[in-house]
Amino acid sequence: MIKEKRQSLGFTQVQISNILGISLRQYVRIDNEEDLPRRDILNKLIDVLNLSNEEIGLYIREITQKIA
Repeated sequence: MIKEKRQSLGFTQVQISNILGISLRQYVRIDNEEDLPRRDILNKLIDVLNLSNEEIGLYIREITQKIA
């Protein structure tokens, strides 16, 4: 879901990782829904991608199911 939103806004993985202040490798794990970002990173991601509360709730549910 994050990947699709990022792509629809025309951002690359490198651009988002730079905006978030994290490594590309770390962002790729977030993009591929392999890792739940820290709260501060998640808050920045919400702002950058303009995610709705519904999208955030869905994302967190999906990620926690995948990594649990």
